Amino acid sequence: MTDPLQPLLELPGVRDAADRARDALAEVHRHRTNRRGWPNTAAEASVRAARASAAIDGGSTDRPPPGETGDPVLAGALRVALALDGDALGILVSTWRRAPLQALARLHLLAAADLVAVPEDLGRPRTAAGVGERLDALAQLVTGGTAVPAPVLAAVVHGELSALRPFGVGDGVVARAASRLVCVATGLDSHNLGVPEVTWMRRAQMYRDGIAGFARGTEEGVGGWVIFCCGALEAGAREATSIADAFAG
Repeated sequence: MTDPLQPLLELPGVRDAADRARDALAEVHRHRTNRRGWPNTAAEASVRAARASAAIDGGSTDRPPPGETGDPVLAGALRVALALDGDALGILVSTWRRAPLQALARLHLLAAADLVAVPEDLGRPRTAAGVGERLDALAQLVTGGTAVPAPVLAAVVHGELSALRPFGVGDGVVARAASRLVCVATGLDSHNLGVPEVTWMRRAQMYRDGIAGFARGTEEGVGGWVIFCCGALEAGAREATSIADAFAG
C-alpha cells in the first residue's frame, strides 16, 4: 500500500526539520533531571502547554481563584492537560493507538465541556460533508498507515484537525493535544516533556497562517506547516530543558 505522506519527505527542508526536532527531544530526555525526575518536569510542561494552548484560542492564562469557575477555554485546556499527565496519559495513549477517534472524542469532551450549548454534542463530530471521511483517513494514518518520521505525522495530525475543525468548538485545544499524543505514542517524546505550544502562542499569526496554508493543500503550504511545527517541537525541547534545569536547582 502506498504511503500517502511519503511525498512530504521530498519537500525542501522537511526531513532536516524533522531530524532536528527528533534530536532535540531525545537530548532533553537525557537531561540528568529527567532520568528519574521526569514526572515532575512533565507535570510542569503539561500546565505550561495548557495555558499556552488556551491563549492561542483567546482564553486566559491565569488560573481562577479557588471556588471560581474562571475562563472556560483555560478550564478545558487544563482538563486536557490532566488527561495527558501521569497514569491518565498511559490510558489515553493506549486508546489513541487502537481507536484514535475515540481518543479525540474524549479530548473534545474535556476541552469543550464548558463551551458547547448542547451537552450531547460533546465528543460528536459535525455531520458536515466530508468530516467523517477525513477523520477516518486520519485514523488510518495514526494506526499504521504511514511510516514518516513522528514529527511529520504530528504536524499532519495537528494541521488536519485544525483545518477540518471536526467538532466546531474546542478544536484547537483538541488538535494540539492530538499532536502531543502522536509524540508520546511514537516515542518521539515518550514522557511528554516538550512544550511546543509556547512557540505557537508567541507566533500566533504565523500559526494561523500555517494552518491556512496546510488547508490549501499546496506543496508550499503543507511543507511550510510541517517545518513550522517541527521548529516548534525543537523550541519546545528547549523549553523543556529550562524546566529540567529549574528542577535541578
